[in-house]
Amino acid sequence: MSDCTYRLSLPPFSEHPRVATLVRQPMPGIDPKLLAYVIYRCVVGSRAYGLDDTKSDTDTRGFFLPPAELHWSLAGAPEQLEDAEADVVFWEAEKFVRLALKGNPNVLECLYTPLIEHATPLARELLDMRDRFLSRRVYHTYNGYVQSQFKKLQTDLRNTGEIKWKHVMHLLRLLKSGITLLKEARVVVNVGEDRDRLLAVRRGEVSFLECETLWLKLREEFDLAFAGTNLPEYPDEEAASAWLIRARRAMVAE
Repeated sequence: MSDCTYRLSLPPFSEHPRVATLVRQPMPGIDPKLLAYVIYRCVVGSRAYGLDDTKSDTDTRGFFLPPAELHWSLAGAPEQLEDAEADVVFWEAEKFVRLALKGNPNVLECLYTPLIEHATPLARELLDMRDRFLSRRVYHTYNGYVQSQFKKLQTDLRNTGEIKWKHVMHLLRLLKSGITLLKEARVVVNVGEDRDRLLAVRRGEVSFLECETLWLKLREEFDLAFAGTNLPEYPDEEAASAWLIRARRAMVAE
């Protein structure tokens, strides 16, 4: 794991992977011994959304599967490995699965990003069943996050007269993604034709009033999409649990 460069792997299930060479930053904040157990590594954030520029960081995410000896020990396995400076987060496999079952947007994007750096056969099994994590729960998860963050933006604008336009952009992006998810039962990560409009928001070229009007319009579309969605009421927890058991068993001999 000492080599800090790697090639982009293009998995067969990728929709339209972007051709790119990604360079992983060193991760001094993470124990290199635990990095050896990372079985899935991907890029999310602006690069995966298609909203990156020359100044954009590379947001690395994924999950790791600790050996049984560590998992069973008194010390236990950490729930996540994180290096804030390098913008890297790896969740322990069980935590990753639990977050996915709850419809966590960040984790679902990990399952659907077209930028896959590394995936073992066991990790690919989980990726192959990613649709089973999608359920009506995503409406409440996405909606709760967007509502709370937009209210915070309104408060900041009222109290300080300033606003973080990047946050406004990502809230609008998340709503658009949620609408597609409810309508088509898939998570679309790359923003596609919405790119220019979203970048204009990030640059502060769109007034907050316009953004607020768009947000209300998207909220209405989001509610209508939820009313007509074909997503199941709950995710397939049985399939997720079966995968986790297989994963744990695979690490007994490690």
